[in-house]
Amino acid sequence: MIITSRNNERVKAARDLQNAKGRKETGLHLIEGDKLVRDAIESGAGVETVFALAPVPTFDGIETVEVSESVLDALSTAKTPQNMCALVRTPSCACPDAYPEGLVVVLDRLQDPGNLGTIVRTADALGAAGVLIGAGCADPFSPKALRAAMGSTYHLPMWIGSLETELTRLRTQGFTCICGHLGGEETLPRITKRTALVIGNEGQGVSDRTAQMCIRYRMPMRGRAESLNAAVFAALMMQTLLNTMPE
Repeated sequence: MIITSRNNERVKAARDLQNAKGRKETGLHLIEGDKLVRDAIESGAGVETVFALAPVPTFDGIETVEVSESVLDALSTAKTPQNMCALVRTPSCACPDAYPEGLVVVLDRLQDPGNLGTIVRTADALGAAGVLIGAGCADPFSPKALRAAMGSTYHLPMWIGSLETELTRLRTQGFTCICGHLGGEETLPRITKRTALVIGNEGQGVSDRTAQMCIRYRMPMRGRAESLNAAVFAALMMQTLLNTMPE
């Protein structure tokens, strides 16, 4: 049976997931687009229901529902909706007792979901150990963040917690914590297999408390720009640190 009404109860419930309140109350999030849906399924994410235009694809163990173009347009936040979207169980993002070796990317009050998703995607592509998301950051399971991450949300660990608590834990476990800071030195410390890179807020940078817990680093600039977009800075730093990290 095809759903054609935007006022259908299942459609309204799915649309509520476009908002943080709906995601929190249900423990679900909404993903959009053929590639992202298929990637989530292949990654083993907890996909519960797929809403799709005809011909409706079939996936083992997953409910598929045919909807009209009007309904799919209502479910999508993208300017050009594709052929399907899906309801996915939001995974636990509890912080671990012991962090894995490698590069842990830490986000301090990063508010742009596009930047957050791009950093998650870059961390996945370059081989970071995971992404730690502090309080005050954008929701990594919001539609814009998920689109920017392009499936990487389901490829590497993401943790959400108190930065002061988790930076203390990282330091106790032997991690060198480095943050971008305009008042920092232009020379990096010795990079080990346990390194944390902290990326701060787009306008204000890292908080004073976070800066106190990190080695502050200022990237040398040859031109006249004082700073970089947070996602661009994160990508350059991840590449530098991972290339320097011992195997």
